[in-house]
Amino acid sequence: MDFQKLLDTSIPILTAVGLKVLGAIALWVIGRWLIHLSTNILGRTLRRQKIEETLIQWLIASIGVALNIALVVAILGYFGVETTTFAALIAAAGIAIGAAWAGLLANFAAGVFLVILRPFKVGDFVTAGGITGTVHEIGLFATTIISPDNVSTFVGNNKVFGDTIQNYSTNPFRRVDRTAQLNGATDVHAAIAQLKQQLLTIPNVVANPAPDVEILDFNLLGPVLAVRPYTHTDNYWQVYFDTNKLLSRAGFAAPEQQITVHQK
Repeated sequence: MDFQKLLDTSIPILTAVGLKVLGAIALWVIGRWLIHLSTNILGRTLRRQKIEETLIQWLIASIGVALNIALVVAILGYFGVETTTFAALIAAAGIAIGAAWAGLLANFAAGVFLVILRPFKVGDFVTAGGITGTVHEIGLFATTIISPDNVSTFVGNNKVFGDTIQNYSTNPFRRVDRTAQLNGATDVHAAIAQLKQQLLTIPNVVANPAPDVEILDFNLLGPVLAVRPYTHTDNYWQVYFDTNKLLSRAGFAAPEQQITVHQK
């Protein structure tokens, strides 16, 4: 075997392949740098427009994935690989992955609508997906809600978006609903006037609208009052418990059931 001839033949081929590999490496490094630069510029531009941070992260991640796929296709084309076939394979793989991950994609799509429509934002106190608490994060696939007892609950975005959402932080105040059972012998009108004045002394109870105290019902013990102060949702539980304390020391006679027996 003529090794010299083999060497003379292989050197140009190896040189061409080496140059191709070096060119592909350079293309990959430069392409990755350009992708990183462009996504950073896009992120800074969007943040200057005061766009929701979660949406910015999604856009940057989606565009980054698309540009990286385009870079890989370009490198394969540089090596002479038929990119149309590769694109068809990507499309077929996308369909297969979409069918397998239908639930995840539904959560992702619902998350996009949550960010765009903004029924709530991070920090709002809500009931969503059957969970009540403070929104900690609106993620790609799930929303994190911290309940009042400090438990983090992850709810799929599709469940959140497809269910009823109650946002307690949207309006400037919220009503606290309590009841007061009075003794049948108590002057109910005097009790109502007294409670209306005392409720205004509770910290964080708003004066407008003024607290409501009205007769809600009657039973064998006496009249039942609806006691309803108003406050911001951040102070709801403080006003709730302070209202209970107020009712316990209001000085009304203890309710007791009285039965009159008539003997013939």
